[in-house]
Amino acid sequence: MFESAEIGHAIDKQTYKSEVPALREALLDAQYDLKEKADFPVLLLLHGLDGAGRGETMNLINEWLDPRLIDNVAFAGMNDEEKARPWMWRYWRELPPKGRIGMYYGSYYSDALFPRIYGKSDRDTFDRQIFDILRFERMLTQDGALVLKFWFHLTREKQLARLKQLERDPDTAWRVTDIDWKHYDRYDKIRKHGEHMLRLTNTAHAPWIVVEGEDPYYRNLTVARGILAALRKRLDSKVPQPMPSEVPPPMPPIDNKLVLDTLKLDQKLDKDGYIEKLTKLQGRLNLLTRNPRFAQHSLVLVFEGNDAAGKGGSIRRITQALDARHYRVMPVAAPTEEERAQPWLWRFWRHVPRKGGITIFDRSWYGRVLVERVEGFACEEDWSRAYYEINDFEHQLHENGAVVVKFWLAISQDEQLERFKAREESGFKRFKITEEDWRNRDKWDDYRLAVSDMIDRTSTNRVPWTLVEANNKYYARLKVLQTVCDALEAALNGGN
Repeated sequence: MFESAEIGHAIDKQTYKSEVPALREALLDAQYDLKEKADFPVLLLLHGLDGAGRGETMNLINEWLDPRLIDNVAFAGMNDEEKARPWMWRYWRELPPKGRIGMYYGSYYSDALFPRIYGKSDRDTFDRQIFDILRFERMLTQDGALVLKFWFHLTREKQLARLKQLERDPDTAWRVTDIDWKHYDRYDKIRKHGEHMLRLTNTAHAPWIVVEGEDPYYRNLTVARGILAALRKRLDSKVPQPMPSEVPPPMPPIDNKLVLDTLKLDQKLDKDGYIEKLTKLQGRLNLLTRNPRFAQHSLVLVFEGNDAAGKGGSIRRITQALDARHYRVMPVAAPTEEERAQPWLWRFWRHVPRKGGITIFDRSWYGRVLVERVEGFACEEDWSRAYYEINDFEHQLHENGAVVVKFWLAISQDEQLERFKAREESGFKRFKITEEDWRNRDKWDDYRLAVSDMIDRTSTNRVPWTLVEANNKYYARLKVLQTVCDALEAALNGGN
């Protein structure tokens, strides 16, 4: 992939100077149109060989564009906070909102490439990281992001000459570090593994632009024109975004029998039996989260269910057993303006717990395939592809040692009606019942189908759904606690 970037591309100074004013003006116009339209973000990734001009180009872009509308991020080695979470977590945190440009100097590509170059990862690990990247970029672009990737290239001989030139000049010697020379010594490996990485990630939705980095005039014009062309194409396009999904919508069974129909919602358990078992299970949960081996894991609990099914009560019985310093309960409602300006999973990634931590989601990312689907807040293309994106998200959590436990609390229509009426008649429970709850009840059958599709498409071997028969609150709370304890115990004994 690098042959065309090794043939000595160059632009003369006069041509360069004649083009720059109009090019800068056009870039600024595009940037302000991006801000005004605010329909999508731009990710600008700068990679390549040391001495090929990445730093100079980054400075030039900030000079030619309005730096107030650019988020500059330089990624180095992971800190302790980042090491305690899935490796893509820090990149989710730094995504630019719609209407802005995020410029990455180094990125997830560096995380994959350099361990491979230095022999700290093997081919399988490298390829797994590459496919993590592919899924991430596809998710971003399907959500509307424009991803621009530049690889700055030099031949081995030209890289050596460039590093020596910088080192000889007292004004630029600081740019050349021991790391640059270590990378130069591994030029052949960087070229080999870099080409493999670029070949696999050079996709239609996020292509690479390889730039020969010897001549600054050629380099600057190539990058600036590439950014302008991609921005203008997107801004002027009449094709709606995001990209169409390739995931077909689920097909309902022809006999209308769904997985929820198999539940026996009325389970028997009296209060005395409940209290006795509750105390034992809470004690067991407390000991499990204080086990030294838990420091290598995290716990993510997801609560979904019918309105009034008892999610809050189940959550309280869990938190009663936990150290308040180590858990967070995240109630999920409609996304805020800040959250709507980001890819839809962003607001959940930011709350992923570190190892040794616990996050409890009172409703979750499954709103995409439930309320957003049923109420029409997401188009069919968006909620259809969300099943795959959710499975990928949970897989990354699991791979990082998270114990992810998901609950659907199910009650009958008659039981829900009784609970709604009881809430309206109780002074301290009136806040729990809203007009929205009554409207959702009118769409019971639509939610029943959506829930069954959700379970079928996202209940995986590693992160299965637990369906909780919740007409009896005592039974439901104990089943939740028992399931959490069993999952934690399995993980601590090496089963995760």
